[in-house]
Amino acid sequence: MKARDASRSSTLRMLLTSITNAEVAGKEQRELSDDDIVGVLSTEVKKRREAAQAYDEAGRADTAAKERAEAEIITGYLPEQLDDAQVSELVAATIERVGAAGEGMRAMGKVMGALQPQVKGRADGAAVAAEVRRQLG
Repeated sequence: MKARDASRSSTLRMLLTSITNAEVAGKEQRELSDDDIVGVLSTEVKKRREAAQAYDEAGRADTAAKERAEAEIITGYLPEQLDDAQVSELVAATIERVGAAGEGMRAMGKVMGALQPQVKGRADGAAVAAEVRRQLG
């Protein structure tokens, strides 16, 4: 705020509002853990990317650029993202650990359940699921 960066300060205000909304959601108010906050941030990044894509399809490049800029700011507060090779290694190790190598697609839920805590906030869930599908055959 002191640097007078309007887009960064408005994005941070929006994040604080999202976190507060998550804290009061449900039957009673609670304080979010660090993992919960990472989940909120990941959700907000995903919303921005989807909105940018929708704006591009509607021919509104200026608004899409604004959404992408917000996503980039939020990404700076997330843990370091895993690249495709790291995701592939994690999936292979998880398949071996849970013993799902010969089960095929029936083991998808078991593998994803064991894998989610390791990749939460560090990789896109759809990309992880696609890699699990590819490796399970």
